[in-house]
Order: sequence, then structure tokens, then C-alpha cells
Amino acid sequence: MGSIGTCLWFDGKAEEAANFYVGLFENSKVGEVARWGEGGPYPAGTALTVQFELEGRSFRGLNGGPDFTFNEAISFELFFDTQEELDATWDALTADGGQESQCGWLKDRFGVSWQLIPNMLPSVLGGPDPAGAARAMQAMLGMQKLDIAALQAAYDG
Repeated sequence: MGSIGTCLWFDGKAEEAANFYVGLFENSKVGEVARWGEGGPYPAGTALTVQFELEGRSFRGLNGGPDFTFNEAISFELFFDTQEELDATWDALTADGGQESQCGWLKDRFGVSWQLIPNMLPSVLGGPDPAGAARAMQAMLGMQKLDIAALQAAYDG
């Protein structure tokens, strides 16, 4: 069996998106770019597919047109040890038209959904103190970008 990759369908912005994502993550690179020829739905020379790698994971961006769009049914999870790292990534992904959502979810300017999750989240949502876990859950439900200190404070009571 071959390897499994992820194909993301864009409406003309696959190359821009790949370059944006590669700029956000270390150990990332753009690979082969196949371009539309004459007679395609985009001008000749526009990227048809863009292979890129983020932290060792393979992706392919496809400029397939406006027929399909992203939704929250699929999202990428990013995990963070510090609030500073989470904040910086949140700011980068919501810049230039991205949209904040609830409970650590957002959509970037290309419409791709992301979850930015503190590594400590399972310890407060599923910790040994049921009342603390309930408080942490209520705190999280009221947040857009997750706040590590506030989640811990809610758990601690």
C-alpha cells in the first residue's frame, strides 16, 4: 500500500496557501509545482497542484475552482506548551481575513479550519477533580482563543 497524504482543494490560491503554511512551520518546504497549460480554467502558468511538507507531513494543494469549499468537519490540530507560542500562531492564522471561532478553533484566510490546543488541556478537562474539570470546561466554552492560565485557574478553583 502507498503512503497517505492530504489534498486541499483551493480556488486559485493553492500556491499562496502552501507558501503561507511553509512560512509558519519549521521543517517545512514547498516541493513540486505542476502548472496549468493553455485551455484550463486558470491562466496558463497558474499552479494546478502544489506539493508541500509541513513538519514532515505531506500535503498537496489543488487549484480546483470554486465548486468545493472547506468546512469545520475537518481541521488541523496544533499543540502548544506556552501561551506565547499559541498566541503567535493564532495571530498568524487569523491575520488577513482569518476568522476566530469557539474553543480554540479558527479558520485561516483560505478557509482551512485549525484547532490550537494547549498541551495541558486534557489535564484540566479530564483531571481527577470533577468539579475542577467542570469549571475548566465552562471556562473553555466561553473562550475563542484558549487561555492556558485562565483554564488552569478555573480548574484550580
